[in-house]
Amino acid sequence: MIDIIPILDIKKKDPLYIQLYNYLKKEIQAGKIQPNVKLPSKRSLSVYLGISQNTIENAYQQLNAEGYVKTEPRKGVFVQELEGDLFPYSRNASTHNKKIPEDKSEEYHIDFNHGKVDLDYFPYSIWRKLTVQSLYDDQNKIFLNGDPQGELSLREEIAKYLYQSRGVKCEPEQIIIGAGTQYLIGFLSMLIGKEFIYGMEDPGFHRTRRVFKDQGVKTISIPLDEDGISLKPLKGSNARVVYVTPSHQFPFGSIMPIARRTELLKWAEEKEGYIIEDDYDGEFRYRGKPIPSLQGLDFNGRVIYLGTFSKSLIPSIRLSYMILPKKLLEKYYKHFTIYKQTVSRLHQQTLYLFMKNGHWKSHLNKMRTLYRKKQNILLSSIEKYMGDKISIIGEKSGLHILLRVKNNMSELELINAAMKNKVRVYPTSIYYDKV
Repeated sequence: MIDIIPILDIKKKDPLYIQLYNYLKKEIQAGKIQPNVKLPSKRSLSVYLGISQNTIENAYQQLNAEGYVKTEPRKGVFVQELEGDLFPYSRNASTHNKKIPEDKSEEYHIDFNHGKVDLDYFPYSIWRKLTVQSLYDDQNKIFLNGDPQGELSLREEIAKYLYQSRGVKCEPEQIIIGAGTQYLIGFLSMLIGKEFIYGMEDPGFHRTRRVFKDQGVKTISIPLDEDGISLKPLKGSNARVVYVTPSHQFPFGSIMPIARRTELLKWAEEKEGYIIEDDYDGEFRYRGKPIPSLQGLDFNGRVIYLGTFSKSLIPSIRLSYMILPKKLLEKYYKHFTIYKQTVSRLHQQTLYLFMKNGHWKSHLNKMRTLYRKKQNILLSSIEKYMGDKISIIGEKSGLHILLRVKNNMSELELINAAMKNKVRVYPTSIYYDKV
């Protein structure tokens, strides 16, 4: 039997099955329990730990629901290979030289993973051609370190695109490119400073919350209402920085109306604080009139705008960007240009050519049409087969929706029921601040 030595305390507030579940989850995330390893049977673990089989069953069920393990009839419970877009921790070096298990996603008829994009329509031949052109154009220069902020030519294209599509007003000098939004959030924590309290949407993006925690930033959770982050508790808090997803609140999908945006900007001005606007999938809107970004409405230098190509192009390119107001830009130039650029110059040059030659606009229009059609099919199917048994949340924009199911089943029961039909759905509980 594998080594399982959890410290279970009956006096703690959390039930024993939650304590066991948390222990096993962390061991799997850290790579201490490897993929494909069989967990002890309920009976043997019950004897070993001196707790009931029901406690172990509940812990295993929760791990199963969240995709950490898989139960195989008459064989046992096996650890699954974690999908990087779903879980906030990565394995350590203990997986080195281990055989990587096969992708198990084909075992599901449908996998509603919000982190994946449709790769069938990615313009592979164009991207390949531009990559080769980038190598020829720059010869060996492209293999040297580039501008810490990112290639100027790409920043110029991003600035033009954002002004035309999102109403963002900036100069290329204000843009800093980085390898993913999480990296940029961590960079911002240093740039803004950790002496401030940061407000976080609750529920909100768990990866951002994790970065703030790892950076030692003090956060406070701010509840939502139908228009997004609620201003009354934000104003009543000591927060001077707030992280928001106004164009498509994550995970609820609400679109912040113009009146709330104006009110939020006024709060930032009065507090002399900052708003971090994460526009992670603002390219995809299906209903209503477009609303300018918070940054485009800001005349006082209080908004930091975050964007990414992960949803609109491909996730693995790891190319995101942030736009700094002038005051923070001065601080960046004074203290932070020592940090080298984290995105490959080859990818930056290829994306620059992709945008400059009009391929980006064509690709984006094609994906908007595709995702709109896919969403219409999904919504009509939900209405046909589920009717008034559910209500749909956040369908006006973005690449995911939520369902509120009206059958009195718990989150765990719903996930297990879907799994029995080879459909994979995901919990929303991970997006709430549990502190």
